Amino acid sequence: MSGAGGQQDVDIDLGGLFRAIWQRRTRVLLATVGAAALAFGVAKLVAPAYESETRVLIESREPEFSSPNQPSQTGSDRMFDESGIASQVQVLRSADLIKQVARNMKLHELEEFDPSAQPSAASDLLVMLGLRKNPLELPPEERILKEFNTKLQVYQVEKSRVIAIAFTSKDPKLAAAIPDEMAKVYLSLQSGAKLDSNSEASRWLEPEIANLREKVREAEAKVAAYRAESGLLPTGETENFATRQLTDISTELARGRAERANTAARAEGVRAALADGRPVDTITDIVGSPMIQRLKENQAALQAQLADLSTALLDGHPRLKGLKSQLEGIQAQIRAETRKILSSLDNEAKVGQLREQQLLQQLNALKAQSAQAGEEEVGLRALEREAAAQRQLLETYLARYREATSRTVANATPADARVISNAVVPTVASFPKVAPITIVAALASFLITCVVIMLGELFSGRALRPGSDSGRMPETAVSATTLAVDEAPASIATVEEPTEESRVAQEPSIAAEHDFSIESVAEHLLGNGIRVAVAVSPGGDEGSTATVMLARLLAEEEHKVVLIDLSGSACPTRLMAQSLHLPGITNLLSGEVAFTQTIHADRFSEAHIIPQGDADPHVAMRGIERLQMIIDALTNAYDLVLVECGAADPAAVAKVARGEEVEIIVSAPSVSEEKIIEELTSFGEAGYRDIVLMTGSGDGGPELPDRRAA
Repeated sequence: MSGAGGQQDVDIDLGGLFRAIWQRRTRVLLATVGAAALAFGVAKLVAPAYESETRVLIESREPEFSSPNQPSQTGSDRMFDESGIASQVQVLRSADLIKQVARNMKLHELEEFDPSAQPSAASDLLVMLGLRKNPLELPPEERILKEFNTKLQVYQVEKSRVIAIAFTSKDPKLAAAIPDEMAKVYLSLQSGAKLDSNSEASRWLEPEIANLREKVREAEAKVAAYRAESGLLPTGETENFATRQLTDISTELARGRAERANTAARAEGVRAALADGRPVDTITDIVGSPMIQRLKENQAALQAQLADLSTALLDGHPRLKGLKSQLEGIQAQIRAETRKILSSLDNEAKVGQLREQQLLQQLNALKAQSAQAGEEEVGLRALEREAAAQRQLLETYLARYREATSRTVANATPADARVISNAVVPTVASFPKVAPITIVAALASFLITCVVIMLGELFSGRALRPGSDSGRMPETAVSATTLAVDEAPASIATVEEPTEESRVAQEPSIAAEHDFSIESVAEHLLGNGIRVAVAVSPGGDEGSTATVMLARLLAEEEHKVVLIDLSGSACPTRLMAQSLHLPGITNLLSGEVAFTQTIHADRFSEAHIIPQGDADPHVAMRGIERLQMIIDALTNAYDLVLVECGAADPAAVAKVARGEEVEIIVSAPSVSEEKIIEELTSFGEAGYRDIVLMTGSGDGGPELPDRRAA
């Protein structure tokens, strides 16, 4: 951008750079083809290497006749954790396993695995000069091991218990045979390790089982001797003789007490009936007596005869008197029999009381014996626990011994792994890949050649051009980036009509600058730390489009910018928002949505936009007083708050630009000089001092002919 002192900035002429490359296209093409041919030839000269892979699944493989008492060793596979799989990878890479594979396949006879056995003249010279250690000093196995490891890859397949064994060799058959042989040796080592473990377990368990048997016999003998000495004869699983006897006497005592109470209650009932003169026919003990029942039958017969004769004979008849005398005798017998029953019940109650006393004495004696037996049972239980523990351990050892012996005899010790994919003899070399190497070399040569040409153009200065002054107004118009409006009106020298001197006298003075581009306005806003700027577009949507470009340019400079669309046509919303129906400033002023729901991202930059919204504008204008609060809140989160007001007059802008530090931007691309001067004058008369003019882009092209330029 041109400065006031006459110095000019320079820009990089991208078109010139591309033209320079096109002018030297023959050189670029020759370099690209030459690099591709060289890479192709080198790739063809390199001896091809073939790679093949075997995959092994790590899983538990217990024999079917394993002990049923060992559920952890049978059934579903044991889950191997990451460290367990990593350990198996290291086993496959172990030196002992590789040496075994080398011996089985006689790799020491192959020159590929021992290239140092026939050193070159250069190698011998380096050894003679002491610059290199003589490789022949190492044993052949060590030389083979080193070369073998450079060709071997062993890794765990991601998120699985599968281990891949990959090997690279010049011989495709050997590349497939070595991984298979490694898997075979690995499974053999695993099976042999389990067999050795079973054999060692059998040898260790034999003396332990013999020792445990003797301990179990001694422990059970101690239990029997202690039980005999203490008299703790068992009568069940949880009782001894003393406890069982105490339980029986307690039960008998309770039953005797119940019977005595029942007998006493029955005697008391008979006694109460006799004392009250009540009939004893309702008492169970009286009614149930056979003697009473016979006397009752005789009484009933006499009463029947007496009733029959009373109808025919007088009361003084001797026969009636005899029957009455017999009836009284029977009643006397019933009373006497009742007293006998009462005496019997009393005697039975006394006998029950005596029996209760005897049982109580026996119970007290047995309690003392039971207490002593309980103390003795403590020692007995300890001996029994010791004997049970020894027997359980013996049974466990016996089960393990039988299992280990059966596995050793049957050689049934499969490795905890199996091959799920054998190596296949490769038909295509894994290295070198001629086509990819050639393509990469050609692309690299092309890019390097182009970069060298562009650097040469830049350093020579041929690709540099002066900064453009597009967007400059004619010299008869106002030419200032920032318009400083003085408090006192002054004349404008650039207006040449003497008939309008009175109107010109009221216009603000304008500084003499020459760049009104969007880039210049952006530099002005950034350089002065402007936080709030209000854009007015006298030309309508073209000015709003320039404001959108200004917001995106500031966002490209890594500044946080938010644009509020207060234009009547919603041009910024159409250019930036994802949809025209998003909630925006009118919804926020109407109180329909929350503050955060109105802020949306721009489609083509890092800038943000608060769109126009779809609320009723008349309702929104009632809450215009809240707009300043919204702008103040946005300044806390953004570096710049840019308000696009469209073709607004100073009175409308006054409702928005109430702060003292608000910058007014007149976005006027493709607007006549007279219209621009009129706008600047009207804002100056309204009291605005910070007015910035923006007429278009600074790339030398047209000044935003339509909205598609955004």
